[in-house]
Amino acid sequence: MNDDKDFLGKEPVGRLLLKLALPTVAAQVINMLYNIVDRIYIGHIPEVGSLALTGVGVCMPLIMIVSAFAAFVGYGGAPRASIFMGKGDHASAEKTLGNCFVVQIGISVILTAVLLIWNRDFLMAFGASENTVEYGVAYMNIYAIGTIFVQITLGMNAFITAQGFAKTGMFSVLIGAVANIVLDPIFIFGFNMGVEGAALATIISQAMSCIWVMAFLFGKKTHLRIRRKNLNLEKEIVLPSLALGLSSFIMQASESVISICFNSSLLRYGGDIAVGAMTILTSVMQFAMLPLQGLGQGAQPIISYNYGAQNVKRVKDAFKLLLKSSLCYSTLLWIFIMIFPQGFAAMFTSDPELLEFTKTALRIYMACLLLFGIQMACQMTFTSLGNAKASILVAVMRKFVLLIPLIYLLPSIFSSNQTMAVYMAEPVADFLAVSFTAVLFTFQFKKALQQIENAQESKE
Repeated sequence: MNDDKDFLGKEPVGRLLLKLALPTVAAQVINMLYNIVDRIYIGHIPEVGSLALTGVGVCMPLIMIVSAFAAFVGYGGAPRASIFMGKGDHASAEKTLGNCFVVQIGISVILTAVLLIWNRDFLMAFGASENTVEYGVAYMNIYAIGTIFVQITLGMNAFITAQGFAKTGMFSVLIGAVANIVLDPIFIFGFNMGVEGAALATIISQAMSCIWVMAFLFGKKTHLRIRRKNLNLEKEIVLPSLALGLSSFIMQASESVISICFNSSLLRYGGDIAVGAMTILTSVMQFAMLPLQGLGQGAQPIISYNYGAQNVKRVKDAFKLLLKSSLCYSTLLWIFIMIFPQGFAAMFTSDPELLEFTKTALRIYMACLLLFGIQMACQMTFTSLGNAKASILVAVMRKFVLLIPLIYLLPSIFSSNQTMAVYMAEPVADFLAVSFTAVLFTFQFKKALQQIENAQESKE
């Protein structure tokens, strides 16, 4: 890692994005394995694999909520810390880190209590049936205990990446992912613990990642350090960070709401097999979402720092490169899914009936995936520029204005196959959302760059 704190403003953008994005994409790919490896092993448990997979799949809304709260704090505070660094305001950057750390711990304690007390009620409301709910409860009772590890690992790791320590951020995830992949089969099959073993492997792995993140942010290698004097909450630090993180929170928390809407509708029209297929579809969607988020996180320090430093050309160049890279990846993945849907489904189940059903559903659900690179690149850039309002607007538009109504509307229109009509809501919403986001971004990006140019002219 370059010790020059201004390297984000000096190195060529292409080389810089490659250096920062490779580790963040790798971290997200590893994180993807982290998230889906439990489901891969659970889906292949002898005799009860498909039911256990469905039960744990219904836990996903709760797990997404935990991740969403980590993003609420970390993905809001980290870009602001980068912008402060670009302005040369090191004290405010460190104060942002310290305040966000305290908020993250407070949220973790509340979430742990809520998940332990009400997880069964949530799971039944989220689409679990009497056949599958016990698997979900068994998983969540153990997972809830490790909430604080998940929160600190995901939320505070954003501050590591935001400083340009992309490789260190990658190792944060790599440590836990490798541990999880090793421990899963030992606990699930070796100790015959089933879904409880999967949950235990996950929280042990997250605890290991958490120790790594904390050791770095309290250590001497970081530019921004957690210090006792910055742990007293200040509303002028916390509130703008949470406002900026709100779009990431809505984007991830709304995935939880969407999952509930999908599961309840699918249980009604297609039963447990349709809900089980949805678990696989959301897992495959992570092949798109997480690497695209990794690209965005790699570009975020470059865009945020140079925006703070008022370097218009570097902000433009970084966005264009991010957009091209994101679009290439989403298109390539779309081609693979359309040609080999059964291969993706077979990763999660060997049940012939579920496999055949999922193959058709996957092609429908992912039909507009190739355009998703545009959506993610624009949304991540909004956040990098500190434009909380626009970032929140595009998140709300895609999920709440478009997708949720379509989940309930399309089955009434396509009554001949209502189950597949539910899956169709995703590509229709994606197409409309990308169109809206592209138009909004064009105007807002020009406006942001014009503000920099005006500020430069006034100085002259």
